[in-house]
Amino acid sequence: MNKPKYFLYTRKSTEDDDRQVMSIEAQLFELREYARRENLEILEEFQESKSAKTPGREIFGEMMAKIEKLDGVGILSWHPDRLARNSMDGGRIIYAVDQKKIVSLRFSTFWFEPTPQGLFMLQVAFGQSKYYSDNLAENIKRGIRQKLRRKEWIGLAPFGYQNNPRTRNIELHPTEARIVKLAFEEYAKGDHSFVSLAQFLADLGVVSKNRTPLAKVSIKRLLTNRAYLGFLKHKGEWFDGNFEPIISPALFEAVQKILRAKERPRKRKARHDFPFTGLFRCAECGSMISAQWATGKSGHRYRYYRCSKKRGRCSQPYIQEMELARQIKSRLQTISLCDEMTDWMLSKVKEWEREEMLGSQSEVQNLSENIKAAEAKMEKLVSTYLDGDIPKEIYLKKKDEILLASAVLEQRKKDFESGRKNWVEPLREWILDTKQADFLAKSENLHEVKSFVQKIGTNSLVRNKSARFSFSAPFIFAASRRGFLRSAAASRPRGATLSNREVSIGGEGGI
Repeated sequence: MNKPKYFLYTRKSTEDDDRQVMSIEAQLFELREYARRENLEILEEFQESKSAKTPGREIFGEMMAKIEKLDGVGILSWHPDRLARNSMDGGRIIYAVDQKKIVSLRFSTFWFEPTPQGLFMLQVAFGQSKYYSDNLAENIKRGIRQKLRRKEWIGLAPFGYQNNPRTRNIELHPTEARIVKLAFEEYAKGDHSFVSLAQFLADLGVVSKNRTPLAKVSIKRLLTNRAYLGFLKHKGEWFDGNFEPIISPALFEAVQKILRAKERPRKRKARHDFPFTGLFRCAECGSMISAQWATGKSGHRYRYYRCSKKRGRCSQPYIQEMELARQIKSRLQTISLCDEMTDWMLSKVKEWEREEMLGSQSEVQNLSENIKAAEAKMEKLVSTYLDGDIPKEIYLKKKDEILLASAVLEQRKKDFESGRKNWVEPLREWILDTKQADFLAKSENLHEVKSFVQKIGTNSLVRNKSARFSFSAPFIFAASRRGFLRSAAASRPRGATLSNREVSIGGEGGI
C-alpha cells in the first residue's frame, strides 16, 4: 500500500500580529522536523490565524475542500485542537475519516489511528477542545461580572489612566491625567472648536499615530467620556467605578452644555409638497405622473402635474393641481353618502350584529355542550379499554369516530364565533368609507384625499387633463343608488328618518 501524502496545517487563535507571534513558526518547525524523522511527504502547507471556536475558517475550508476531492490523504498538525474547537469542523474531519478521504492523522502531541478506537479518542479530543473554548468564554464572562461587582475597570485603560497589573485596575497617569483635565478646562471656556482644541493638545504632545492632530471625532469622544468621572462602561451601560476621577461633575456638565449648544442639526434637503405624486399614471405611455412648480404672469406660483416621460416621448399636457383636485373630489362625491344615510345604515348594522350575536351565542352554547359530551365519551372509552372490557380494534375504531366528530364540532363553533366578523366588519367599514368620501369631497387636505383614493380606488390614470380611477362593486352600487336616496331624503319632512320601504325601493333594480 502506498504511503499517504500529507497536508500540514498550523493555526494560531488570533489575527493580531503582536499576539502569539511565535505560535505558527514554532508549529511549523516542530512539524517539519516530525515529518523528516517519520519520512512523511508533505503535499501542501496551510497557515491560519483565526479562532476555531466557530465554523467559517477560510484556510481550513480550502484544505478540507481539497481533501474531499482526493482519496487517501493525511493531515499533519500539532494537536487536534488546532484543527477544530467546534462540533461542525470536528464532525467534518471525522466524516472524512469514515469516508476514507483521510487515511492518516498525525500529531506531535497526540496519537491517532483510523480505527474505531482511534475515532473515539479523536472525538474525545475534539470534545475536550470545544469544552475548553466554551469554558474559557464562561470564565471570562464570570471574571467580567466579578470586576463589575468590585467596580474595577475592564480592559485597556483610556487616555489619562494607566493599567496597574498588581491591583488589576486603573489609576491616574501622572502626565496624561493633567492633560485631560486641562483639555476640559480649556473647552469649558467656550472659545475652542474641536479643531483648535486638537491643535492645543498637539502642542502638548497628544497626537494621532500619524503624528497629526487628533480628529474631530476623537476630540468629541474624549470630551464625552464618562470614565473621567469615575464610571466604567460595559455593553453600552455605565457603572460606578472605584478608581479616582480626573474631573469634577460640574466641569463635565459645563463641557456637555457647550457641546449641546454648538451642535448643528443636520441639514436636510427640503422636500416639495406635491400631494398627488405617486397616485396617477399617464394613460398614454404608462409613466408615473410627477409634479413641479410654475410661476404665472401675475407672479403667483402654481403646482402642476405632468407625465414624467420615463418610458419615452409622450404628448400629454400639464394639469394644474387645483383642477386635478376638483376632478378627484367630484369623483368621490359620486360615491359619498351624507351623515343621515350613513348613521341610519350604521344603526341597522348594529341591530343586525346584535341579532346575529344572540343567535350565534345560542348555537355556540349548544356546540360547546356537544363538545363536552364528546370529551366525556372519549374518557369513558379510554377507561373501558384500559379495564380490558373491549378489544383494541373496537377501541381504535370508536376513538377515531369520536375524534372526527369532535373536530367537526370545534370547526362549527369556530365558524359561528367568527362568522359575524366575516360580514359585519367589512359592511361597517364600507359605510364609514362612503361617509369619509362625503367629508373629503369638501376637504382641503389633499394628502388625506390621496390616501383615501389609494385605499379604495384602482387603475388611477390621467389623459388629456382628465383624471379617472375605478371603484370596487360596493362603491359603484352606492353611486347608482345615491340619486334616489337623496331625492327621498329631500321629500321627507325635516327631522324625519328614512323608512325601511324607502331604503328597499332604493335598492331595487341591481347594478
